[in-house]
Amino acid sequence: MKLFLSFFSLLIFTMFQSQELKDFVIPKGYEKVLEVKGNLDKDGKEEIVIVYNTPDKIENQGYKRKFYILKNSEGNLKIWKENSAILNSSGAGFYPEDNKLEIQIKNNCLVISQSLYSNSRHTDTSKYTFRFQNGDFYLIGSFNKFEDTCEFSFTNDVNFSTGKAIVDETYSDCDGDENRKIPQDYHKEFIHKFDTLIKMNDFRVGENKFSIPNSKKYFTY
Repeated sequence: MKLFLSFFSLLIFTMFQSQELKDFVIPKGYEKVLEVKGNLDKDGKEEIVIVYNTPDKIENQGYKRKFYILKNSEGNLKIWKENSAILNSSGAGFYPEDNKLEIQIKNNCLVISQSLYSNSRHTDTSKYTFRFQNGDFYLIGSFNKFEDTCEFSFTNDVNFSTGKAIVDETYSDCDGDENRKIPQDYHKEFIHKFDTLIKMNDFRVGENKFSIPNSKKYFTY
């Protein structure tokens, strides 16, 4: 009897949710960039994630991008989540043709990876992992590597679920720059307690930070 009631409650919740979600219609002028499928909420059904270039241009950065997480309800696509704050625009960086964008659904998590040249020598690579829990998507992992072709490489990596953070800074010589004083390498692993996790639609890249113990440095994500 309890099993029947549990199944019935789940069925009612699923029906109610599908009725509340809006139908997905491709907005006018949107150009599809990529599409992936996978299960994000452990209900045994695949969701569809589609990234689009929008018609909205940003000066010197190309077109803004937006992604949708869609549910399939009896053959009709419904908008479950949408976001335009996380993705780089289509022409961001110094060599926009070399930009890389990858989205995976792995272990029921949404993993967004991006890489671009911030100038002719600097590469900025990031990966953000979101998990659906407590009725919403939350940021549970952040990885960023900022590196020069020969001078330095900086890495910030944090797991918000465990609190483990890694900061790594390495420096080296560049040809023709022998007189430059090379800073000392820096590496630190520590646990930082997070009182709350950030919801996906509240996350803004680079606007969050916490202090690194026993230093004047900050971990930024």
